[in-house]
Amino acid sequence: MNTLVPRRDRPDIPKEYGVPDTDEGLVEWPWVVEQLEKARNYWLISQYPDGRPHCVPSWGAWVENKLYFSGGDMTRHAKNLAVTPGMIAHLESGDQVVIIYGKAVNASNTPPEIMKQIEKAYVEKYGAGEGATYALVPDKILAWTTYPTTPTRFTFG
Repeated sequence: MNTLVPRRDRPDIPKEYGVPDTDEGLVEWPWVVEQLEKARNYWLISQYPDGRPHCVPSWGAWVENKLYFSGGDMTRHAKNLAVTPGMIAHLESGDQVVIIYGKAVNASNTPPEIMKQIEKAYVEKYGAGEGATYALVPDKILAWTTYPTTPTRFTFG
């Protein structure tokens, strides 16, 4: 199990929005992990080669601090990622918010023990096992439970 806990601080939000200057009320990392693990759908945002955004819901599994998801070579998001690997994923709630910013990489070299965890998560959530073709490796995650008091930025690396 990956025990990496990312660095936690306040995101850069204009003062007029009323986000506190202190660390009081920051979201805890275990809550973020719980939301990512139990989420049924993830909204994946990639970028067309001409710069337009593309958004699509997808199944996925949060394992070892990465979001694993699938997409055949002919899907729009796979074509986009082949050109620009930057990606954002957003959970369904606009109130209990978790947003992942990172880079999608090919998951074909994922160790077998991780693939077993991914397949187990797919069976538990969707009733069918599925292998992942991509892993979204986060640079940062934004999360909040009560806006504007709890916005939190988690950074990796």
